[in-house]
Amino acid sequence: MSTSAAVPGKPPAVSSGSRRLALVGGSLGNLVEWYDWFVYASFAIYFADSFFPGDNPTTKLLNTAGIFAVGFLMRPVGGWILGRAADRHGRKSALTLTVTMMSVAALLIALAPTYGQVGYFGALVLLLARLLQGLSIGGEYAASATYLTEASARNRRGLGSSFQYVSMTCGQLLGLGILITLQHTLTTDQLESWGWRIPFALGAVFALVVFWLRRRLTETEAFTEESGADDREDSARGTIKALWQHRREAGLVMALTLGGTVAYYTYTTYLTKYLIGSAGMAKSTATLVSFTALTVFALLQPFAGLLSDRIGRRPLLITFAVGCTVGTYPIMTALGSASSYWSALGLSLLALVIVTGYTSINAAVKAELFPTRVRALGVALPYAVANALFGGTAEYVALWFKDSGHEKMFFWYVSGCALVSLVTYVLMPDTRNAALSRAEAEEAGSAAGAADASAEAVR
Repeated sequence: MSTSAAVPGKPPAVSSGSRRLALVGGSLGNLVEWYDWFVYASFAIYFADSFFPGDNPTTKLLNTAGIFAVGFLMRPVGGWILGRAADRHGRKSALTLTVTMMSVAALLIALAPTYGQVGYFGALVLLLARLLQGLSIGGEYAASATYLTEASARNRRGLGSSFQYVSMTCGQLLGLGILITLQHTLTTDQLESWGWRIPFALGAVFALVVFWLRRRLTETEAFTEESGADDREDSARGTIKALWQHRREAGLVMALTLGGTVAYYTYTTYLTKYLIGSAGMAKSTATLVSFTALTVFALLQPFAGLLSDRIGRRPLLITFAVGCTVGTYPIMTALGSASSYWSALGLSLLALVIVTGYTSINAAVKAELFPTRVRALGVALPYAVANALFGGTAEYVALWFKDSGHEKMFFWYVSGCALVSLVTYVLMPDTRNAALSRAEAEEAGSAAGAADASAEAVR
């Protein structure tokens, strides 16, 4: 039995065991959400024929990539609706709602009729499912970023928030693992005919399991403290009006996201298609390259997050932006002529090590910019807008440049986006020491007071 007494008006202390359970629970749910989101891109090479007729494979991929990008257009809407819900009703309730929506969307894709059965109505079902996924993932990013950051100890927020991209990447790895398994157990004709439906059906089942899990999560200390306070501005919590008071921080989120999201989607969702279409690799080899590189990438995230807890966030962000600005053109050019699994893997790993400087800590940085009452919405809406404009369109832009005969222009596009973020990282403050709750602020004040007293005693 604990011997510590609860302080009136202050949430009880959170044990390290409770923090670990919260991180595991939040991460597993995030894994399934992003599995459903990314599996669309992973299997597009097999189901494009089912919904779009024609002889040009690039045109078919453009159509499926277009629907992939449209899903991003719903992310700002989802970020607004579900970010507001997370700030007003709690992170836990928003997380439960997002995974419910994702389950329904995955089931719709699994059951969608093909062009041969109902014409373009099947593509319409695909589009509606992708829009629902966009709503879900728009809220998922903010709710999970806020939850994982708030649930971590103050001196371990970089480490805790890094599990967002660990779980995101593991979701993608799960999808790629299923793809590799199906590639070795089914023929190409079977995959293109009906096998591509399997991962979406599994996604719907996974999401139902996570729904049960998320209903058992505990709310974060920061939100419990805020919702229990006698705050006269409570009615403004999670609103656009409240966010407008932090418009500078919202602008920072958009600018710091720009380069990171374009680079991330270039070296993850687009990489397999690039190796197949430009380097001429077999589908199975390109998939294995992506799978191996992403496995190492996932393992790197906690180490980089922990490093940011020791040296700050800005050094990692600046390293990413410099590496991406300078390195994208030579890395992508070399990948386009990679002739073996090992050469492609080495170049992919180099790119993803650079991207780790952004992915490992961006959730913490964004959450640390806002107060509790508007934190989820502040992370969600500007991030979702930046993703809709740049992240979701990255693959489409790459394929458009390729189709027009100027594929290498895309490499400069990625470098330019990273350069904009680099300027932002250089000018913005480091957020590592930000207090996310009143309790943390009081703790920091007490520590500062004790340090001053100690210094005075020495004098």
